[in-house]
Amino acid sequence: MPGRTSLHGGGALTMLVLLGGCAGITPDGGFDDVASRALARGGLAPRIVLNEADARAVADTTRSLLAQPLDSEAAVRVALLNNPGLQASYWNVGIAQADLAQAARLHNPAFGFKRLAGGGGLEIERSLSFSLVQALTLPLARRLESTRFEQVQLAVGAAIERHAVATRHAWIDAVAANQALDYARRVNAAGEASAELMGRMARSGNTSQLDLARERAFHADAGAALMRAGQQQVAARERLTRLLGLWGADTAFTLPARLPDLPSAPSEIADLERRALAARLDVAAARQDAAALAASLGLTRATRFVNVLELGLANKSESGMPTTRGYEISVELPLFDWGQARSARAEALYMQSLRRVAETAVDARSQARERYLGYRAAWDLARHYRDEVIPLRRKISQETLLRYNGMLASPFDLLTDAREQAGAVNATIEALKEFWSAHADLEEALGGPLVQAAPAAVPQGQEHKEHAQ
Repeated sequence: MPGRTSLHGGGALTMLVLLGGCAGITPDGGFDDVASRALARGGLAPRIVLNEADARAVADTTRSLLAQPLDSEAAVRVALLNNPGLQASYWNVGIAQADLAQAARLHNPAFGFKRLAGGGGLEIERSLSFSLVQALTLPLARRLESTRFEQVQLAVGAAIERHAVATRHAWIDAVAANQALDYARRVNAAGEASAELMGRMARSGNTSQLDLARERAFHADAGAALMRAGQQQVAARERLTRLLGLWGADTAFTLPARLPDLPSAPSEIADLERRALAARLDVAAARQDAAALAASLGLTRATRFVNVLELGLANKSESGMPTTRGYEISVELPLFDWGQARSARAEALYMQSLRRVAETAVDARSQARERYLGYRAAWDLARHYRDEVIPLRRKISQETLLRYNGMLASPFDLLTDAREQAGAVNATIEALKEFWSAHADLEEALGGPLVQAAPAAVPQGQEHKEHAQ
């Protein structure tokens, strides 16, 4: 048949098809590797929703976790499964895998057809061409996209870990806010009862109007503190709800009554800086970015002088003449652009990436040191309140009450003690919250969980024994 490509060109085409063989595109887009790494690094279990069956499985798991008081780890599981923004970021891996698959394919060949007729004659030309430069640089381009694909996987893994840390912080804040609100209610109730008692005493002439005003002022302050605690509790809970990705009836989830107790001893961690550099995904992503730019620099240098080089097969048939066959080559001549600008830009980007790797490493070292010191200081402070301040406040309260019953102390002494005790309990709750927040920050800085795991949350009903007098 006139115009068909010659058999000599068939072997070349077969070689190019094999060279540009399809890179695999998995149904999960490569996310399974990200999920496996997250599970191995920190026990995290993200899952991408690919279809309706996945969506139903995620919904069933979420409902199961929300059926009981939500501890810190359960909250992280719900967030990684259910948060729509985080789910959207999971698809970055699939996009990068598609780019990798595309980079492993040859550009489609171009087919040309020309028909000329006139003067009783007919001339037909056919051509089939492809980019030889793209074929020659295909292995390098594929390595480049493979590096970028790994970089995206690391970036998504880092986003998962950041969201897990943010969820832990929000959970700590929400539970602490619940605990503070519960104590504020008890302080307010005690203040109301005390003000009522003081009012009856004032009406019977057993106390002065000054003491009555002081008691009522304490009750008013307790009411204001209760309203403030209520606002903080709503804000903290809603922030946690957003990170969990919940709406509708699912927002009625319950939380533990109080924060976990302080560990008996803080974790001792050796080689902080080495561990941070080895485990943190932002450091690995920065290194991968530099590697990708280095590969890009190699590709830029390979195509610096010849950016367009096309090889094609052609044949021509003409009325009354035998069919002719041959080939054609199209080359871009570097007369005006010698590629210096492209090469210089790639080199500048690579040098910039090296400095960013160094910056990331310096930041990681500093954060590891800073957050470990903050973790130890937070533990010391929480222990101080638990072992020193609260026992002393309880002792003072007991002694003041004994003296009041023995008519050796005035109602104003009880009022002063109640104020100081309320402040001490609130400070204790805040110190415990700061410790667990520092614990989560340290895990983030080290790129993984501490050797000493956080204890389970205290079940409902086991509340603080401290209460307002």
